[in-house]
Amino acid sequence: MGRRKSGRDISGVIVLDKPLELTSNAALQKVRRFFNARKGGHTGALDPLATGVLPLCFGEATKLSHFALEADKTYQVTAQLGVRTTTSDAEGEVVATADVALTPAKIDAAIAAFTGAQEQSPSMYSALKYEGRPLYYYARQGIEVPRKSRTITIHSIVLLGFTETTLTLEVTCSKGTYIRTLIDDMGQYLGCGAHVAALRRTWIEGVEGDMVTLDELATLAEQCDPEQDDYAALDALLLPCDAVIRQIPEVEIAAADAARFSAGNPARVVVGDARPETEVVRVRAAGESILLGLGYWRDDKIMPKRVLCVANR
Repeated sequence: MGRRKSGRDISGVIVLDKPLELTSNAALQKVRRFFNARKGGHTGALDPLATGVLPLCFGEATKLSHFALEADKTYQVTAQLGVRTTTSDAEGEVVATADVALTPAKIDAAIAAFTGAQEQSPSMYSALKYEGRPLYYYARQGIEVPRKSRTITIHSIVLLGFTETTLTLEVTCSKGTYIRTLIDDMGQYLGCGAHVAALRRTWIEGVEGDMVTLDELATLAEQCDPEQDDYAALDALLLPCDAVIRQIPEVEIAAADAARFSAGNPARVVVGDARPETEVVRVRAAGESILLGLGYWRDDKIMPKRVLCVANR
């Protein structure tokens, strides 16, 4: 029998501004220790060399993190031109170099070529699994394994600036997009090769709330008194559990049906609520602010799909 994790039963979301050179899991564990939280997880990992928006879910919010993985995202990326690497970023070994001869026309053509739906083959240095192990496990041993291409959508690419050897872009894309692969492919298209020199995630669809840094959390943690179970300074930053899935429409059920819904039974929707054209909806009781969970339509009622423990919310 596994040992039960110690810590507080807190629920909510922190939108972390992940720093450079820290894995997403290491960042999560640091924040979890600040809050002394029993249960936590993150949505959408960032590479150690990437910074920016990393939603961290605690307690009941972890039940919703899966639904945030479907969201679109925006990145600001600086590409180093003229150099390809094994990992398509600055950590890899150089595999090819070439002269760079950029023109505005070439850049516009590349942006147009890589905007829209397309097939993308994931990098061998991605966290996708093959026979139970991440691809980067094999890559680090020099082993090439089969990779399935996937259909992704680049919604937009905005040119933020360029120099003789760099290109800075803002990319808004669908889930499953590898920015490193995109930059490597664009470098090939431009005829000079490229790799990611800097990457920052600036937006995730459905995530609402101000970002906070590790330093800011550390300062607030000093104001807490674990011996007195006083974490008020930190807890004030916790966002609602559904702060990572605000793109999902919300419906209200009859207040009298709240207990039924929480027990796994169908509930009546408040009269006058328009029916969203989505498979899943966020569910609240009429006149209440606390999220009961996620549901789906069955005829004229809402069936529970993922119920939150309101007592721990």
